[in-house]
Amino acid sequence: MYADLARWWPLLSPAQDYVEEAAIIAGLLGTGVRTVLELGSGGGHNAVHLKATFDMTLVDISAQMLEVSTHLNPECEHFVGDMRDLQLGRTFDAVLIHDAIDYMLTLEDLRAAFATAASHLATGGLLVVMPDHMAETFEPLTGHGGNDAVDGSGIRYLEWTHDPDPHDQRVVTDYVYAIREVDGKFTSESERHHFGLFSQDEWTEALSANGFDVTCLLEQSEEDRPPRRILTGVAR
Repeated sequence: MYADLARWWPLLSPAQDYVEEAAIIAGLLGTGVRTVLELGSGGGHNAVHLKATFDMTLVDISAQMLEVSTHLNPECEHFVGDMRDLQLGRTFDAVLIHDAIDYMLTLEDLRAAFATAASHLATGGLLVVMPDHMAETFEPLTGHGGNDAVDGSGIRYLEWTHDPDPHDQRVVTDYVYAIREVDGKFTSESERHHFGLFSQDEWTEALSANGFDVTCLLEQSEEDRPPRRILTGVAR
């Protein structure tokens, strides 16, 4: 998804599907924030909606996804980097980490990502973290989607998130993609993504250890799914 299939991202997860999430993020960031560093920005679909209000700097580990984002958000700065060790040498009013934080597989990874965030914030700076799952509320789920392009190409996907070993701190999502090229050629691909699964206390500890005063909020969403827990941290 984040390499050879990155070009399909606008059809897999269209930017218009992020309107509600972007509005939630904007509300959390508030009116006193101007510059925002997004770690794990992917294809830039949150930035599409946030860039009118905030000066967005976008970072992702996938150069292919940043290429997609650069096409959508040419006015934003883009950097290839790992959220666990990135150093841009400057600070921002706020740092945003959306669901890319789920790729932190260990508590060490989680703490490293939050150390990166802290190093890019001055005292009083805001961190917003939006994981898909927490251990206390995790439920297996399935989903599907995809769209067609105006040129006749298209992609569909099926996803299945489950917990093969309830005794570890990981869950997996299996994806299957059905792809139709412009010339009608049909192919299919599959892949497995591994995600960390941590308790709210572990999230809070990892943030506090990096100098954040932490608040946990329940998402207010109209989407047909359980609401997520959102973490915010103010840098001390």
